[in-house]
Amino acid sequence: MEIGKDDVALSSAYRLLHPKHVVLASCVDRAGKANVITLAWCMPASIHPPLLVISIAPKRYSHKLIEETKEFVVNVPTMDILKETLFCGRRTGRIYDKFKETRLTPLPAKTVQPPIIKECVAHLECKLHQQITTGDHTLFVGEILAAYADEGIFNGKYNLRKVKPVYHMGGDDFTTLVPEIITPRIQTDQKRRK
Repeated sequence: MEIGKDDVALSSAYRLLHPKHVVLASCVDRAGKANVITLAWCMPASIHPPLLVISIAPKRYSHKLIEETKEFVVNVPTMDILKETLFCGRRTGRIYDKFKETRLTPLPAKTVQPPIIKECVAHLECKLHQQITTGDHTLFVGEILAAYADEGIFNGKYNLRKVKPVYHMGGDDFTTLVPEIITPRIQTDQKRRK
């Protein structure tokens, strides 16, 4: 029996990898004025050393700021600030003061100049480790200098009863996770041989 498959336009092929975890990256200009960009293209890149990657188009204002100051903070928002998260992704920091417009609260970071966002539940402070141009985006590889989360929500994994992380579906559509964790048990080769 043949299973039908629908072709997907290559320009939207990346959405086959969605939903993607949404983050708010904070950065500053040379004078220290803060900006925020909403990103769904963020991923771990290395455990030793601790590295992560964010992907930003060169036309974005935050691209220029990170390129110049070589620092950024990845902040983890929740569904509680979904409207603010969308605003930060739909407006440019060249025109809007996103902290003022959204009433998000900038707080001093521990090791870098860009602020953390108080309303976010976790923060990864980064200095630029490497910058790679890939087609129409730039990969900013950040070395994580400090990482921390709100009390009681993270113990190696997020407590999904307390935290509703934001996931991007595409366009202006978002979703979150339900507090159901499934851990499949599989038999290892050693156990099968016994």
